[in-house]
Amino acid sequence: MPLSEQEQRALDAIERALYEDDPKFANSVDARRIRRRRPVIAGTAFLLGLVCLVVGVMLAQNSLAVGVAASVVGFLVMVAGVGLLVFGQPGQLRGPATNDEGVRPKSANTLSDRMEERFRRRFDEE
Repeated sequence: MPLSEQEQRALDAIERALYEDDPKFANSVDARRIRRRRPVIAGTAFLLGLVCLVVGVMLAQNSLAVGVAASVVGFLVMVAGVGLLVFGQPGQLRGPATNDEGVRPKSANTLSDRMEERFRRRFDEE
């Protein structure tokens, strides 16, 4: 549901006040910067996990338990990096993209939206 004009004006006023009071903080929470930074962090995590996995394989020749532990940690870090890239950060706001009437356009339908619509149609028919 889109914001009313009064709510949008209040939000704009709060945003302007934030930029005026503390521009350094306002720039640090800028969503565009976070979105640009996320692929870099995810790629770095993936590469770090890959290095840890290879080191774990090499350590497994001398000490099996340490090598397996390092390999498992490396694999988990790799999965976390890919998950961060694909799914985003936990707690990140993901509001639906809506038009002026508050309806999501057909081109913005996601897999979960289509599945939810099928689920609703199935139970509406009964």
